[in-house]
Amino acid sequence: MSRAERWRTTLARAGFADATRAGELLDGLGGSGPELVAILGRTADPDLALTALLRLLESADDRERLFDAVVDDEGTAMRLLCVLGASSALGDHLVRHPDHWRELTDPTLGSTRAPAFAMRADLLRAVGADPAADVPVSTLPDREALDALRVEYRRLLLRVAARDLAHDQGVDDTAAELSDLAASTLDAALAVARARVGDDHADARLAVVAMGKCGGHELNYVSDVDVVFAFAPADGVAEATATRVATRLASNLMQVCSDHTAEGTIWPVDAALRPEGTQGPLVRTVASHRGYYERWAKTWEFQALLKARPVAGDRALGEEYAEMVEPLVWQAADRDNFVGDVQAMRRRVVENIPAAQVDRQLKLGPGGLRDVEFAVQLLQLVHGRADERVRAPATLSALHELTVGGYVGRPDGEAMHAAYAFLRTLEHRIQLFQMRRTHVLPDDEASLRRLARSMGCFKEPVAELDRTWQHHRREVRRLHEKLFYRPLLAAVARIPGEGARLSPEQAGDRLSALGFVDPTSALRHLASLTEGVRRSAAIQRTLLPVMLEWFASAPDPDAGLAGFRKLSESLGGTPWYLTTLRDEGQVAERLATILATSRYASDLLQREPAGVKMLGEDLAPLSAEALTDEMASIGKRRDEAEQAVRQVRAVRRRELLRIASGELVGLTDVAEVGAALSRLTDATLEATLEIAGRAVRDQRGLDEAPTALAVVAMGRYGGFELSYGSDADVLFVHDPLPGADAQQAASYARAVVEELRRLLSVAGPDPALEVDAGLRPEGKQGPLVRTLDSYAAYYAKWSRVWEAQALLRADAVVGDPELRRRFTELIDPLRYPAQGLTHDDVVEIRRIKARVDTERLPRGADRNTHLKLGRGGLSDIEWTVQLLQMRHGAQVEGLRTPQTLAALEGAREAGLVEESDAVVLADGWRTVSRIRNAITLVRGKAGDQLPRDTRERAAVAITVGYPPGGTDAMVNDYLRRTRRAHAVVERVFWE
Repeated sequence: MSRAERWRTTLARAGFADATRAGELLDGLGGSGPELVAILGRTADPDLALTALLRLLESADDRERLFDAVVDDEGTAMRLLCVLGASSALGDHLVRHPDHWRELTDPTLGSTRAPAFAMRADLLRAVGADPAADVPVSTLPDREALDALRVEYRRLLLRVAARDLAHDQGVDDTAAELSDLAASTLDAALAVARARVGDDHADARLAVVAMGKCGGHELNYVSDVDVVFAFAPADGVAEATATRVATRLASNLMQVCSDHTAEGTIWPVDAALRPEGTQGPLVRTVASHRGYYERWAKTWEFQALLKARPVAGDRALGEEYAEMVEPLVWQAADRDNFVGDVQAMRRRVVENIPAAQVDRQLKLGPGGLRDVEFAVQLLQLVHGRADERVRAPATLSALHELTVGGYVGRPDGEAMHAAYAFLRTLEHRIQLFQMRRTHVLPDDEASLRRLARSMGCFKEPVAELDRTWQHHRREVRRLHEKLFYRPLLAAVARIPGEGARLSPEQAGDRLSALGFVDPTSALRHLASLTEGVRRSAAIQRTLLPVMLEWFASAPDPDAGLAGFRKLSESLGGTPWYLTTLRDEGQVAERLATILATSRYASDLLQREPAGVKMLGEDLAPLSAEALTDEMASIGKRRDEAEQAVRQVRAVRRRELLRIASGELVGLTDVAEVGAALSRLTDATLEATLEIAGRAVRDQRGLDEAPTALAVVAMGRYGGFELSYGSDADVLFVHDPLPGADAQQAASYARAVVEELRRLLSVAGPDPALEVDAGLRPEGKQGPLVRTLDSYAAYYAKWSRVWEAQALLRADAVVGDPELRRRFTELIDPLRYPAQGLTHDDVVEIRRIKARVDTERLPRGADRNTHLKLGRGGLSDIEWTVQLLQMRHGAQVEGLRTPQTLAALEGAREAGLVEESDAVVLADGWRTVSRIRNAITLVRGKAGDQLPRDTRERAAVAITVGYPPGGTDAMVNDYLRRTRRAHAVVERVFWE
């Protein structure tokens, strides 16, 4: 191998991407090239560092001195080249201001952090202000002051970056130094603002209070600096005058920092965290701040105030503000919906991440910085009320105190500390390159390689960085999930080796803050589940930290935990239950969601504990054929009718759980739910009809049935639109077989129908299926079951228009197929009259509708939110579609269906309603039906009014697909959609 080849190989191993070009550039440095290779090889980007060094040498007036320092002084070379290799922006700054390289010759950079007062003095002097003055004012011309401020800021920033990159300064120290630099810059900017305002500046005292990362002493290299401004009038000055002056000072301060000049910009100053946000006044007195926080502030505003710190301007006024807000911050956890508000804010942050960035977001993505910060802040707000030690504003400091205080287990605290420090360091390195505000990991190979090397990954940079990052992301997600909950288990279960030790009172406080209404009962449940050395208790201690988070995110954590305990006590001895929950996370999450949301599904689970297994399946409803075959097969295996139907009802119970679970976890649409419940009812009736017929024949000694029997579904059942709380509205029809005695046939049919209804309503562990025949001719006064000829005679002589309307939903679904077909042929001319409806018929339908709306609306019900009879509710939409069916069904085949949405689609295709109107009516019907189902799921019983109870309403919102905290959005959407549906009904039904 030639010397040139060995040289290129050496450079490639040192990390140069273009070894040939690097060799040529280093050769230009004479014999010093090889001496620099080792140092360049430790930089983030050796090619960039070398190129920037050569640019700096060209621009420096003292080129020889610079060259000698780089060659002879390893400390200077390391600091300079590390900066040049990691930050093209600081390299450009050094080229513009080459004398600043001397800052990096300071040997104390490796061991001494600049004090805040020294940085403040440097920056004030840079703008021509006296650091010793009580109220420093810039004396430089405005443009000169702006440029001088930027140059001096970058000079000081250069020193911070050199200490960070070359001397392995801790990320907390770097962030604190950046915060002090920002605070000093604000003071210097205020000095320039005073010069702009002129002598009037003395009319107002202005305090600048840092919020967010600057307030918490944990600022990034590039970040908005969040502030709040407080002012007070100078002695003898009217408040209105002082307000104008303070507003001008604050506005100018913000402009001084954000304006672009020949020397660039610094960073934006953001005052959006002030009371009322951007809609509120820029400055307020301390008393005005107090009034707002005491009366109007939201939870997230107190969370933000946790880091409030006076940093510039009138320090005494700033301290007065800080003393005022501190007690308010530590009362925030006592507010209603405290944790829900905090969690909702976190969800909003995550939801606003562009989809393409989710997997590369260091700050806002899953397992990112926000997960740590929100976790720590929530624990601080809960426990800081009683323990002042945990009130530190900096995240890492607070995490340390929470760990020392026993609120976080020591291993967890250490792992979270390591993950957060890594993520913050990685964030710093990303921002340093171009001094841009970003929290997104780059996706190109070259940038990732540079970033990885800046983090100390040299062997396989990109792969090593990715492994480490993914490890910390997983740790953050894991710890975020357990941080609140494992210490709760330690408080009740005495877990060996667990560092956190909450007292019962502290554990109760934490549970209350997490949304548990009865923390004492919750602690008893936890103790029962986790105490002891049983294998099940050990598995529960693994499960519960995650389960508790899911319970706390759901509407009713108390019900979730209590239901979980009951289920665990029922199934704890089975070999599959706990291991399924432990090993299949989807099952555990679905179970927690169901138990803490739905009383209906929870009751089914208590009756059908083995249904937990089902939660790992796709939860798609079974087909009608599969259900009918299974139930029929079960019915044939039992001789005794009640035992046979008990087995049929057990299958129905299992399938009700499947359907409800599918809807609760968002897998089954409301129309699919209605169809599935109707198919399940078909199968149940089909199997029970066969069992009842066999029982009656056995009792009467008959070899075969004397008459054919069929069940006709009516109402929502006939429309394939059953909900969980619906009865099965039916008609019973029979037709004697040839040669059979008419009286014997009628007696047999009545006995079978009565036996069917009895078997399905027997008390037991299964939900009863109420079979309601109230829509039969003559109502409850008429015979329970009629022959086909009797129906024909009645309809020919006595049928009214409302009965024809009721038959629109008739669907002969169960029993003898031929009899079902003939019944359908009988009623089709009635419900779809060949000549349509007469004027009098239309008037009668409208009269009945008006009467139903008026007389059947319950006393005290709100017509705006009554799901069935309210404005734009189910009655409005369904009557409108039914009127179209009766008017045009004989001519339009698409209208000849018992299903509302299918008939509406047929009307749209036939041009009977505008497409936009059809969309509005379908959307309204789906919305109301989903909410109606959700009410039954949540309460465990049917309801036709939007719940007034806040917890029930929140549960309904979650069940229909809104995120936690989306109750108002659900109500607003409901009111908007039903209002639009009602407007269509007014045009189509009433005109």
